[in-house]
Formats: sequence, C-alpha cells, structure tokens
Amino acid sequence: MRYLTAGESHGKQLTTIIEGIPSNLPLYREDIDESLIRRQGGYGRGRRMQIEKDLIEITSGVRHGYTLGSPISLVLKNDDFTHWRNIMGEDPIGEDEEVRRTISRPRPGHADLNGALKYGHRDMRNVLERSSARETAARVAAGAVAKKMLSSLGINIIGYVRNIGGITSQFDEGLSCEEKKEISEESPVRTLDKDAEQKMMNAIDQAKKEGDSIGGVVEVMVEGMPAGVGSYVHYDRKLDARIGGSVMSINAFKGVEFGVGFEAANLNGSQVHDEIDWDDERGYYRKTNRLGGFEGGMTTGMPIIVKGVMKPIPTLYKPLQSIDIDSKEPFKASIERSDSCAVPAASVVMEHVVAWELARALTEQFPHDRFEQLQEALDQYREEVRNF
Repeated sequence: MRYLTAGESHGKQLTTIIEGIPSNLPLYREDIDESLIRRQGGYGRGRRMQIEKDLIEITSGVRHGYTLGSPISLVLKNDDFTHWRNIMGEDPIGEDEEVRRTISRPRPGHADLNGALKYGHRDMRNVLERSSARETAARVAAGAVAKKMLSSLGINIIGYVRNIGGITSQFDEGLSCEEKKEISEESPVRTLDKDAEQKMMNAIDQAKKEGDSIGGVVEVMVEGMPAGVGSYVHYDRKLDARIGGSVMSINAFKGVEFGVGFEAANLNGSQVHDEIDWDDERGYYRKTNRLGGFEGGMTTGMPIIVKGVMKPIPTLYKPLQSIDIDSKEPFKASIERSDSCAVPAASVVMEHVVAWELARALTEQFPHDRFEQLQEALDQYREEVRNF
C-alpha cells in the first residue's frame, strides 16, 4: 500500500492517489467525509475552517460502494481558491500585473527559508503553500480508507488529547477505544478529562488574546491488532519505527513515544517491561502494557498506545523577527492566517496516519488482492496465535 498527495493550501484542490487497497472492501464517501469533518473541528481553529467544506469526491477505484483493487483517487476542493485565483492560478502573468502576493520575509519555525534555499524560490509563497498543514486533509482522506479496512477486520483506533499548553488530562487508562471515542468526541478539545477541558480552552483563549500559539500532546490507541505484525528482521520493517516516522511527518510534530516512552529512562527494567501470561480465552498476553503494544518492532497483541508531541504553531499574530531575503534587512516575519492551537485537530491527523501504517503492515504480511482473502488469512492467523 502507498499513497501520494498533491495540491497547495490555496490552490484548486488537494488530490490523493492510493494504491494497494484490496478489492471488494465496502467504501463510501461518508466513511471519508466523517474523518475530514472531525479534522476541521476542535477549539482554537481559525477562520479557514469556516470557509472550507471538506467533502471528498471519489473519482476512481470504487464502483457501487466497493473498491476495485485499482488505484483510488480522491479529490478535495479548496473553496477558498475563489479568492486566490489571481494569486494561485497556473497561467502566466505579465510583469505589470499586480497579482502576486510575494513573500520575502520567512517565518521562524516554518519551511519558508529552507524550502526557498533548496528550490531557489525568491517568492516563498511557492514553499508555504505546499508545506501548509492544509496538506494533512489529503492524508486524513487516505487514512480514512485505511481505517475502514481496519474496522472491517475488527481493529479499532481513536486519537485524543493528553496535554495542551502544559495542562495534562487525567483519566482511567482502562477505558476501551469505543469509550474514549464517545468521551473525546463530545469535548471541544478532544480530551477525556472534563476538569482539564475548560482549563485547556482558557489557555487557548489566552494565547489567542496575546497573538501567540500553544502546542500539546496527543495520543492514539488501537485495539484488535494481533501479536507478531511487523518484523524484527530488518530495521525498515519494524512497525513501531514506521509509525514513529509517520507521526513525525505530521506538520509541527517534534516527538513520538510508545507506552511509557521517555519516562523509561528514569525507571528500572522491572518497572518498564511487561510480564507475560496466558489463558484459554486470550492466549498469550501481557500483565501490563508499559511498552505500548510493541516489542522487537512487532505488535504484542496488547493495545497500541502511541503519543505525539506537537509544537506551538509557528505562524504568530505577534510575529518574530526575521530577515527580508531581498534587502537582507531585519523585519517582522510575514503573517498568514493561522490557528492559535491545532492540537485537537492534530489528534485526528495522527489517528489516521497511524491507521495507514497498521493497514499497510497487514497487507504486507497477509494475502490481500481481495478483501475477503485478507480477512480469512487474518482470522486464521489470529486462531494460530491464540493456540500457539
């Protein structure tokens, strides 16, 4: 399985092309639209989310509600392109036409300057339009297809917020995916802790008032993955490593951990590793889940718990100092429309990139030309693992 995205933030559309999805998987527009609408929500989002109506158009690879096994193409129109047609249009312009909103002052924390140096762009709009977090909508669309495949295989996944601006959510770690989904989807900041919810919202409001931004920590939980998915044989087949890389590819993410994660550095081995047990119903299982569902690059059969750290969004309404690349004089960085906090939305994005990596790992390990073939192979494998 693989996918490719194309499109600019204020261009005509975002396009996602997916290859490797089995045939005969039930798939409807609503399966993808639900995820895209969730991504648009969350307290702290800016005006852009009020402009766009993120509804997908499936243009190939699906017929009468079932995948064909051929590439799936998904199109997401940018409604805001109407106001940016002269600036973002593909046709050449004359030298005397004042339609280019040229950006020569790179924003600290963004791809602006590095991208301009790499590709030789004097107008850094050529960089920021593609490096914008708007591209994550296309990745959520791909992940929504993967999520549909996982759910059809009895694998559930949910993302939620652990921390915003230093305010940490406290909750019962024994909650199921379904319970966490029910609680988090009712929260404006997608947290599981009602007491922390208002404090998080207050922190977002304060940052917005000050022209600043705040980050946080999001967590994804997965139930239903059998043990032994992934591989210890090669570094690039370790599933936790793949998930880690995928999470780090999300805009503004600067860290990832599984289970107790970095806290393991402060603990003894007896406080980190999970003792193994067995019973007739579950087969092998771990008494604890401190390693977050992974050992040796492979799933253990326990719930997968992965956290991602999102830095504060670097577009600030009280801009930091920068240098104009034309004059080399110091200036305040350019200001683009932005959110004061996108952590709740980021939990949805992370949920979907993790879903993609899990689905991809399953198709690498089991026959999957047809969905029923994958389902049968996975059911048989689960039975073998339980009776091993």
